[in-house]
Amino acid sequence: MKVDLKAVYRLSEEHTRRLMIGLFAALAVLVLLQSVFSPLIVLAAVLTVTFAAMTLTRPLWTLAFLAVFLPFEPFLLKFVPVEVYLFARFFSEGLVYALCLVTASRVLMKQAKGVQTPVGLPFVLFLVVLAASALVNAVDPTTAALGVRQIIRFILVFFVAAHLAPPKAYVLRLTQVMLAIVAVQASIGLAQAFIGEPLDALLLPSEARTFGDITLTAGVSQFWDPGSRVFATLGRYDRLGNFLAFFLLIAAAMLYQKGNIRDRRELLSLFALALPALVLTYSRASWFAFLFGFLFIALYLHRDRRVAAVFASVLILAGAYVWASGLNVRFITEAPGQTLVERFYETFSASRWRSEYYGLGRVYWMVQTPITVVPAAPLFGFGPGQFGGGAVSALHDTSAYDRLGLPFGVYGTEGYVDNNWLSLWGETGTIGLAFFLWMYLALFAFAVRTARTHADPQVRALAGGYAAALIGFAFIAMLSTAFEIRTNGYYLWLFGGLLVAIAHGKGKTHDHPAGQ
Repeated sequence: MKVDLKAVYRLSEEHTRRLMIGLFAALAVLVLLQSVFSPLIVLAAVLTVTFAAMTLTRPLWTLAFLAVFLPFEPFLLKFVPVEVYLFARFFSEGLVYALCLVTASRVLMKQAKGVQTPVGLPFVLFLVVLAASALVNAVDPTTAALGVRQIIRFILVFFVAAHLAPPKAYVLRLTQVMLAIVAVQASIGLAQAFIGEPLDALLLPSEARTFGDITLTAGVSQFWDPGSRVFATLGRYDRLGNFLAFFLLIAAAMLYQKGNIRDRRELLSLFALALPALVLTYSRASWFAFLFGFLFIALYLHRDRRVAAVFASVLILAGAYVWASGLNVRFITEAPGQTLVERFYETFSASRWRSEYYGLGRVYWMVQTPITVVPAAPLFGFGPGQFGGGAVSALHDTSAYDRLGLPFGVYGTEGYVDNNWLSLWGETGTIGLAFFLWMYLALFAFAVRTARTHADPQVRALAGGYAAALIGFAFIAMLSTAFEIRTNGYYLWLFGGLLVAIAHGKGKTHDHPAGQ
């Protein structure tokens, strides 16, 4: 077949000419905009257009970008000027809503197939309860909208991931990238342990940011000794611990499935790097979340007697240490210079529990929520944005607390109650909490069933690790507002959606329009 080279050259020149005209036109528009607005606002507009275009044409790229970006977001926000801080603060969340719109439009236009998921029905019923709760309590519409947003924004990511139906190769690549980020975060954390206060000062996002009366970012007060707890770029030691625990559980499940020696060595190297960082976070919730999840993988899914023997030995040694050292666990309380051993045993200290109750800490709310808050509004709660969560804290709305004669959240000043299960119970009532539990347990049951029966060992590994992470985060949510935190909630629901897609065979082994 003879090719007309002249025609090819003419088409190439025409394409190049159009590209150059478009480029110069875009530059002219930018110059014009910069003469009217500040360069930072112009940059924000360019980023908005760029990511909007990417989300419209390649939504899976945006989904992956958010996964990579969120662990570094708290650190990067430190350097954002006031002029564009509002844009920067809600940039990632805006992308989530853009992904929802693109996914919904693709399903409606038949470019993507609707997917039946384990959480679809309870989620719809949960939304009905949220609306009913807001109406019954006559919650201000703006407050109700912000409260609903705080509760469901990351649950939406589950449906985005499930309906976009990414290929299995995409899911595995994204998992590998996230494990690489775990290694980076662990390395930064270990560097903190050696360098101490100077690196803490660089990494800590200590400045609070507000928009009118609304708190955009509370800022982190370093109440712990500088250099004593590592947090890398996630802003707080517990958030780094939660992040490491989640992905190390997925890595642990992969380690049990891996037959390739090279893959096993890489995973073992990751554990050698990340486990010390997890310990050095001093986040006990993260420690126990990882422990419970790992025991689930080792003992329930794989019947590993070696782990059972080691765990029993550790329990015996822990008890023997208390007996031999004369350590009086009942009276341990948090103090400067606390050792790792003291930090661990303090978990079981009656003095700590007592001080947390009388100091209006989370123990106070574990008692007061079921005996005071729930009886006052047992079915539908006090409404979204009214009790215990991040929305009421940001809005400084004390109305529900005033009606109950209770202090304004932990320490009487913060609004939240450091327990996501209790905040959901107080805001959505027993009915709302029941539907949320239905979603959570249905997803857990699906993950366990997939881990035990799926034909593909890679899918089984992801499912086992995810089921373990659900166990761990159910515990973490008893000690923080875990489901509302970006570096928790996003991954918890993202990997659930990805698992549903590939377990049902929706994700193909090659790219297709819905997965672009």
